Amino acid sequence: MALALMTDELAALWDRERALIDEIISVLDSYDLGASDRRHLQDAVAQVNELFLLVFVGEFNSGKSALINALLGGTFLQEGVTPTTDRIHILKYGELGQQEYAGEHARLLYFPCEILREIHIVDTPGTNAVLREHEAIAKEFVPRSDLVIFVTSADRPFTESERQFAESIRSWGKKIIVAINKIDILDDQSDIDEVESFVARQFQERLSLQPEIFSLSARKARQGIGEGDQGFKRLYEYLKQTLSDEHKIRLKMLNPLGISLKIGRESEQQIKLKLEILAQDKAALERVEKQVVLFSEDTSAEFSRHIDRIENELLQLQLRGEVYLDDTMRLLRIRKMLDAKGMRKSFEEQVISIAPDKIEAHIQEIIDWFVEREHRQWRMMTSELEQRRETDTLQDAAKEAASGFAYNRRQLLESIGKGAEHVIAGFNRSEESQRLTDAVRDSVALVGLVEVSAISLGLILKAVLTTAAADATGILAAGLLGLLGFAIIPFRRGQAKKELRSKINSLRTEMRSVLRGSFEQELERASSRLREAIAPYRRFVLTEDHHLQDTQARLRAVLEGIERLKTELEGE
Repeated sequence: MALALMTDELAALWDRERALIDEIISVLDSYDLGASDRRHLQDAVAQVNELFLLVFVGEFNSGKSALINALLGGTFLQEGVTPTTDRIHILKYGELGQQEYAGEHARLLYFPCEILREIHIVDTPGTNAVLREHEAIAKEFVPRSDLVIFVTSADRPFTESERQFAESIRSWGKKIIVAINKIDILDDQSDIDEVESFVARQFQERLSLQPEIFSLSARKARQGIGEGDQGFKRLYEYLKQTLSDEHKIRLKMLNPLGISLKIGRESEQQIKLKLEILAQDKAALERVEKQVVLFSEDTSAEFSRHIDRIENELLQLQLRGEVYLDDTMRLLRIRKMLDAKGMRKSFEEQVISIAPDKIEAHIQEIIDWFVEREHRQWRMMTSELEQRRETDTLQDAAKEAASGFAYNRRQLLESIGKGAEHVIAGFNRSEESQRLTDAVRDSVALVGLVEVSAISLGLILKAVLTTAAADATGILAAGLLGLLGFAIIPFRRGQAKKELRSKINSLRTEMRSVLRGSFEQELERASSRLREAIAPYRRFVLTEDHHLQDTQARLRAVLEGIERLKTELEGE
C-alpha cells in the first residue's frame, strides 16, 4: 500500500534506496553476510509495501497494553501487574474475536477500530530481568518496526534494563517516541517535570537521542480520547500528524536504511577487526621470513668461517710440502729420491699427515651446526604460528559454523602447525647429518674423480690431497732424475714447489666451490621447505587481506550513499 501512495519524488528516492540495498547485500554476500542479516534486509524492503507497524515496547507493568487500549478506545488487550503478554500481538483491522498465529511467538488479533485500517499496532512482551525469553522475542521484532513507542513508568522511569533495550532499538536506527505512563501517581506538575527531565537527560547522555516525550496516564485516557489527560491528547495528535500518508511512507523507507546502516556498520567493524588480525598475521609472516633470511645469512657466514679453516689446512699442507721438498730434493738425498715408493710414503706421513682428518672435522662441524640450525628454525616457526593460532579475538573460532574467515584461518594454522610439528618430531639429527655427509662426500670425490663406493669422507679427502699434492711434485716420476743427471735437481725442486703451490691453489679454489655449492644447495632446500610450509598461510592472509580491503572500500561507499539518502528522507 505504501508504494501506491508514493509521490514521484518519493518513488525516485525509493528506486535509489532499493539500488543501495541491493548493493549492500551484494557487497556483504561477497564478505560473509549471515542468513539472519540477509533476512532482515530483505524483509525490510518487502515491508515497505505493507501497512505501517507502530510497535510498543517497555518493561512489563509499564502500561503498554493499557496505552494501546486507550488509543483504540476500548479494552481489547489484557492488562495486569504481572507479565500478561508472553508473545508478539499484532493488532489488525477485522472482525472482533478473530485470531491467527503467525509463527511460534506472534499472534494476530483483529479489532474493528478505524485506526487499524491505516496502521498495524504491535504489543510486545515486557522486558525485564526475570523473563529473558520475553525480552528476546521483543528484540527479534524490533527490526520490523516503522515507529517505536517506548513506554516507561513514572514510578520507575528509564530503568537499566530499559536503557539496554532502548540501546538495541537505537542500533537499528529506529525512530523512538517516549511515553511516560502513570503520571497520575505523581503529586503535582513539578514532579512530572522532574521525571520528564530525568528521562530526557538519560536518553541524551546514555543514547545521544532527543526523542519526543509525552507524559500521560493511560488509565485516565481510557475515559475517552482527548478527555481527562492532556498528555495522551498530545500523543494522539502527534501520531495523527506523524502517521499521515507521506510521513508514514518516509518512516517506512527509513526502516530499511536503518537496518542497512546497522548491519553495514557491524560488518564494517568486523572487517576492521579481521584486517587488524591479518595485519598481525602479515607481521608474523614477515618475522618468519626474516628468520629464514637470517638463517640463510648466518649459515653462509658460518660456512665462510669454516671454509677459511679448511683453506688454512690446505695452506699448512702447502707449507709442509715446500719444506719437505727443500729438505728432500738435495744431492745428498739422491738415493732416497730414486725410491719413488718410499718418497710417496714419507710425503704422505710428513706432508699430507692429518690434514684430511682436520678438514673432515671442519666439514662435520658445518654439517652438525647446519642440522641444528634448521631444526631450531622449524621450532621458531612453529612457535610463531602457535601464537597466531591462539589470537585472543579468535579463541572461539572453532565454535563457528564450518566456514568463514575465523574458522578457515584457524583450521589452516592448525594444519600448518601439525605439519611443522611432524617435521620436528621426525627430525633425526644423526640421519640428517649422515645424509649431508654423504652429499658432501660425493661432491668432494668429484674433485679428484675418486670412486666413492663405501669410502669415508676422510679417505676420499686423503686420496684427493695425496693425488693433488704428490703428483704435482712429480714424486711418482722421481726415477727420471737418474737419467737427467744431478744438475737438474735444483731446477726440478723449484718446479716441484711451483707446481705444488699451483695445484694447492687450484685445489683450494675447487674445494671452496664444491663445498659452497653443496651447502648452498642444502641451504636453499632447507629454506624452501620452511617457506613451502607457510605458503598456504601466506596465500590465505594475502588473499583475504586484498578481498577485505576491497570489500571495506565498497561497503564504505554504499554506507555513505545510504547516509545521504537517510538525510534526505529525514529532511522532508
